[in-house]
Amino acid sequence: MSELFGLVVTFGPLILILLLANAAEARRQRGEESEGLSILTYLLLIFFLGFGVLAGLLIQVTSLLIASQPGLLQELGLAGSGGTPPIQFDSLGLLGLGIWLPCLVGIVLLLAPVRRLLARILPLDAESPVHAVALSYTMLVVINLMFTLGVGLGNLADLVASQQVSGVQTNTILTLWVQQGLMAAMALVGVGWLTRLGFQEALRRLGVVLPSRRQVAIGVGIGLLMVPVVMALEYLSSLVGMGADPDVEALTEQLLGPLFRSPLGILTLGLSAALGEETIFRGALLPRFGLVLTSIIFALLHSNYGITVSTLIVFLLGLVLGWVRLRHNTTTAMVVHAVYNMTLGLLAYLSSSLLNF
Repeated sequence: MSELFGLVVTFGPLILILLLANAAEARRQRGEESEGLSILTYLLLIFFLGFGVLAGLLIQVTSLLIASQPGLLQELGLAGSGGTPPIQFDSLGLLGLGIWLPCLVGIVLLLAPVRRLLARILPLDAESPVHAVALSYTMLVVINLMFTLGVGLGNLADLVASQQVSGVQTNTILTLWVQQGLMAAMALVGVGWLTRLGFQEALRRLGVVLPSRRQVAIGVGIGLLMVPVVMALEYLSSLVGMGADPDVEALTEQLLGPLFRSPLGILTLGLSAALGEETIFRGALLPRFGLVLTSIIFALLHSNYGITVSTLIVFLLGLVLGWVRLRHNTTTAMVVHAVYNMTLGLLAYLSSSLLNF
């Protein structure tokens, strides 16, 4: 239950800030005074980001102190066996930098001159508090990635494995559904649900509509086609020395491995991602951030891949999903994503079953 509580605590403030931003946007569109509500929205976001700046700087200073005084951890009683930290990091300095710098950039993105500059190259409304918040939120994806790189993929895999050994139980299926459901709720609130748009209007803005039979067939076909294409890319990358990273495989197995062992897990792998990721990326962000930037953010969100050839493959997948959204609708992109994920899950399940036969 701690994972579910953590998800609610994480997404709750983000959704609240989006709700306030949309309330301000609703007033602005009606020609009413909205500056006060916009300022409140920005101040709340700056408070959280400012805390991140301070926390990141503290971590980076700590890393410098530890590097200059190797015995400091033992003196403070914080060292584990052998004088090492109880939690291993690939780079504590990178972790600190990866927190405070994106938080600072997130604050800068709220500045009106910066938004006006970005509005020249992106289909944004520089005066919209909703678009300002959305721009700032992109830095959360960067923080998530830098946290993963700072701690290290291998260390994270070991940490998850040690929790399982110590008896910490995680309901992966339930956790994933809650996470993706909160992402979908965030997308709905972000485009104006509860403030500017009704539920059906919000779904139409997100491109979540009833697909035609042809669109469903197209989605299934593209989803199936992407599997051998991705496998071919992985094979070609291995030929040039850019094969699978063992740390990526270890962490992915620890995080998603349980899903590959049951039909319900395989369905969850496909359907939950289609619900959450497609709604927020292809539905909410793509019309405002464009195809390439949205695909980059989508790739970086998958921090369990670090920065590897797998990240490039996810970026290419994002381009395909974005094209489907632009050509058809978000629902068709959902079909592609679900079929692709479930096909990979089914192949993993079958290969595991054959090996254990």
